[in-house]
Amino acid sequence: MRANLQTRKDFRQLAPNKALGNRLVVVSWILTLVVWILVGAMQRISIPIPDSLDLSILPAINALLNTLVAICLIGAVVAIVKLNRADLHKKLINVAVLLSILFLVSYVSYHLTHGEVKYGGEGAIRKVYFFFLISHIALAAISFPFILLSLSYAISNQFGKHRRLVKMAFPMWLYVAVTGPIVYLMLRPFY
Repeated sequence: MRANLQTRKDFRQLAPNKALGNRLVVVSWILTLVVWILVGAMQRISIPIPDSLDLSILPAINALLNTLVAICLIGAVVAIVKLNRADLHKKLINVAVLLSILFLVSYVSYHLTHGEVKYGGEGAIRKVYFFFLISHIALAAISFPFILLSLSYAISNQFGKHRRLVKMAFPMWLYVAVTGPIVYLMLRPFY
């Protein structure tokens, strides 16, 4: 049966695995705390790197990864809502998660070795930049556990809980994925 899963109806026929779901929820919250602590520590920790190791390309890679995440998320919604292709939806979400993990590793690596880049723009554009930056950071932090919990419920075949949570998590995740490249492009002249 597993190999023939394609539509939402096919996936809904899978028996929910609440025990797995409960374990994944605990893992989701542990990962959330670890990531929040790590990202918070970036402000206080600076790891020196050799001059021969040039990580200056990482912000551009991060923007690209965020852009690809946004494309995958939009594709995943089209796959599930318009095409009724739960299998394609699952693949696109898995790619979005993988790209997000790569982003997180790259982002933390850059900021642990380079510190913070100060925005130098002035006037109204400065306010626009800080609006995007602050909302991006806040929603990234807020959405992270909801994304993990949504994945936990999907993996454990608890699709009702998954759908309810995704209604909140998806718009935040998409906003974060779209505003990341905007923040990068606005900050790019000051690297």
